[in-house]
Amino acid sequence: QVQLVESGGGLVQTGDSLRLSCAASGRTFSSYVMGWFRQAPGKEREIVAAISWTGGNTYYADSVKGRFTISRDNAKNTVYLQMNSLKPEDTAVYYCAADHTWLNVAPSAYIYWGQGTQVTVSS
Repeated sequence: QVQLVESGGGLVQTGDSLRLSCAASGRTFSSYVMGWFRQAPGKEREIVAAISWTGGNTYYADSVKGRFTISRDNAKNTVYLQMNSLKPEDTAVYYCAADHTWLNVAPSAYIYWGQGTQVTVSS
């Protein structure tokens, strides 16, 4: 069992930056692939980025490539999402999730989920 708690969301302006954090409970954090997803009102949940067990591999959705960076610190049981050059279309609830295998982009493949953190980007 893994419990995930996101933090770091907020209201920012276009072009600003935010760093999201996701803290995981348990001693097996390094055995999970971690993903960041987002869901905007009226839209399906979509993957934003994913990182492999030791951070050697990363994946980004085309919409965030070059602007967002996913990283993890297994000693701190934490995964991060650095978001730069934010746009209004990045507005969504952001979730972190854990999976055992690499690479799944479908939300249904992920086993554990956090409660989400709201990111709002004003124009």
